[in-house]
Amino acid sequence: MFSNKEAFKQAFREQLVGRLGKPMQEAQAEDVYKVLGGMIREQVGKKWAETNQAYKEGQEKQVYYFSLEFLIGRLLGSNLLNLGVLDMVRQALGELGWDLEEIEEQEADAGLGNGGLGRLAACFMDSLASLGYAGHGCGIRYKYGLFEQRIVDGNQVELPDYWLQKGNVWEERRPDKKVEVHFWGRVETREQDGRLLFETQDAETVWAVPYDIPLVGYGHTQVNTLRIWSAESALDPVRGPIRGEGGYYRFLDYNRSVESISAFLYPDDSNYEGKLLRLKQQYFLCSAGLQSILRTFDKLRLPYSQLPDKIALHINDTHPTLVIPELMRILMDVKGLGWDEAWDITTRTVSYTNHTILSEALEQWPVNMVRELLPRIYLIIEEINKRYCAMLLERYPGQDIKIGQLAIIHGEQIRMAHLAIVGSYSVNGVAALHTQILKEREMKSFHELYPGRFNNKTNGIAHRRWLMHANPELASLYDETIGTRWRTRPRELIDLLRYSGNESFQERIQKIKRNNKIRLAEHVFEKHGVRLDTSSIFDVQVKRLHGYKRQLLNILHVMHLYNQLKNNSSLDMVPRTFIFGAKAAPGYFLAKQTIKLINNVADTINRDVDVRDKLKVVFLENYSVSLAELIIPAADVSEQISTAGKEASGTGNMKFMMNGALTLGTLDGANVEMHEMVGDANMFIFGLKVDQIEAYVQDGQYSARKTANSDERLREVLDQLVNEAPFTRHEREFEAIYQSLIDHNDEYFVLKDFAAYVDTQVHVEQVYRNPSEWTRRAIVNMGHSGKFSSDCTIQQYAAEIWDIAPLETMSTGESCPKKAKQAE
Repeated sequence: MFSNKEAFKQAFREQLVGRLGKPMQEAQAEDVYKVLGGMIREQVGKKWAETNQAYKEGQEKQVYYFSLEFLIGRLLGSNLLNLGVLDMVRQALGELGWDLEEIEEQEADAGLGNGGLGRLAACFMDSLASLGYAGHGCGIRYKYGLFEQRIVDGNQVELPDYWLQKGNVWEERRPDKKVEVHFWGRVETREQDGRLLFETQDAETVWAVPYDIPLVGYGHTQVNTLRIWSAESALDPVRGPIRGEGGYYRFLDYNRSVESISAFLYPDDSNYEGKLLRLKQQYFLCSAGLQSILRTFDKLRLPYSQLPDKIALHINDTHPTLVIPELMRILMDVKGLGWDEAWDITTRTVSYTNHTILSEALEQWPVNMVRELLPRIYLIIEEINKRYCAMLLERYPGQDIKIGQLAIIHGEQIRMAHLAIVGSYSVNGVAALHTQILKEREMKSFHELYPGRFNNKTNGIAHRRWLMHANPELASLYDETIGTRWRTRPRELIDLLRYSGNESFQERIQKIKRNNKIRLAEHVFEKHGVRLDTSSIFDVQVKRLHGYKRQLLNILHVMHLYNQLKNNSSLDMVPRTFIFGAKAAPGYFLAKQTIKLINNVADTINRDVDVRDKLKVVFLENYSVSLAELIIPAADVSEQISTAGKEASGTGNMKFMMNGALTLGTLDGANVEMHEMVGDANMFIFGLKVDQIEAYVQDGQYSARKTANSDERLREVLDQLVNEAPFTRHEREFEAIYQSLIDHNDEYFVLKDFAAYVDTQVHVEQVYRNPSEWTRRAIVNMGHSGKFSSDCTIQQYAAEIWDIAPLETMSTGESCPKKAKQAE
């Protein structure tokens, strides 16, 4: 990027004065961020152009990853890291009087995603570029993120997350690449040269304008693109495009409806208007992205029969499933292909990742809504379903119920997961257990129908972001101990196992953990006024708030610990700090009640002088990527306690593992694969297993009330949900939570797993009392964590699904770790 530190300082001074028109001493941190970001963009721009040109000249097969979310976080630090100049820039800015961490704080977390789905997409983008693959992201440029969370009197309050308020230094608007997207209208048919043609009349037109963000590979190998689309008016207000009475107001209504398409991430879909907006967003993404991709393909001057050889379209969960009928529409209505040829091309081009087994997350759209908003797309889906059901009738004659279960359209609903499976050549789960459940239970009939289509690709995380950038002191220790090859070959982390019992290495690991805990404690005191004991166990659960993730189980245990301390002030207990961070969907009442409960418990405990030396609880508001980078390196215990069989994979568990936290969890998602590698001795596993839960569900014998009545500890904490002390502010404040557990029979088996969870927490404390043993276990986890690098995952996608190779032979070698022998 720059030849040396002095050259950077000289260029930075010139840019700062030249761009701002004011002397350096008057510059603010925000000015420094914008100038530094602009300098990086300039340096990256040449390589970006070279990469795109190389793809074009080499006619490389390219992957386009469609996702409604890309939770990329802040890019300044990660870009400097990938460019190999992070330490140099930090030192140079320090000599100029600036702290790089303060400069990084000026960047807003991009509001392009919410949870694990979006963070996975961001990690994949990092690995694609770093490993030399031609792979790009395709998403929506939301003006506002999900929401900015504030905690007021213990309650979650949602504020607009206007992350673009100060602009985005990383993006480049490409108005010359805009495309039209059409909604509404009516479909007319006519015959020409023996072919039936379909034309949509009186449609509403919207411009989709792309904004491109460069994705810098580690080592500056190449620069891929994240293309995010913004919806803009296609009408000219000056020329009066809407005639007649009330035309001006109709234009304003149209303009507002257009802007809403790319205004918010996940609009509330609890009503018809919200559902309609979500559907518009999904089609907007799919149509704009496909038109742009096919325009690029057309420049190759190849027949469309070769599209699958040059393009791989991957849909991240069901949200972009309309890629399938939209590709069919373009191939038939625009390119002139027949149905059979278009279907063959589509089903050899599209692949699909399933992220959930929760029925409420498997999208369905009302037939009438799709028919009205997307009339031509509906006709194509209807025809796909008709031909598919004809095939099912041949295979399952007389089995109408089974055919109804498998149909794409059934009961006036369009099942998007079914469409995604039927229209793709590959369907993958995201953890071994998740894929097994898909094959054997949730999608068993589809697996029987398409036995070669289902496969597993366990999720992964970008170790450059989550270790090298988030925990640089630990990364430096690794360099010193095992060399630097692990940075590009994460499997090399396995060499850390040789040092798991080394006293000197353990001490340095402990010191780094302590330093990270101090950093987090300073942040907590500054933001929340709560002083944390950095010698206490930092027990952390940070993730989306949902019933199956069981933050409720965690806080009920905290209430139990408080009761123990109040009943026995001399209780011999290792001090504990419980840290929560989560956003609840605005309409998810029970989740918001759980946040309120956590904050009430925190307020009671943190004010109580009798327990303040033993117990603290904090809820960190507005959980984000940048906050996670502060929390995760400081964690001692990683809470991964979802109901077995409900979490598809999880990636937080991997981030904590890589940073030396020990997992307290159920055998769910990727926890299962972690457990296979490190064994019982290096994780804290508890709770019901998938088959046990399935048995309870099948026989209906589980009684939450009976379970609660048989455990005095449970009776006490449940009573405290509805009585006026010590955690409630008025009587029956948390009756809804109580009812969900008792009257609605504890859907996620919180009460059933409570006793095992409490016992396992006692075991956690016992092990923590032996620092050497705790650190040994942490090192074993860190050594095995290379398997969960997204580099490994992407190499599997590339070889087994997308059939792509790196642009050039990479010097880094194989990144995907081989399975190591289970630790003793």
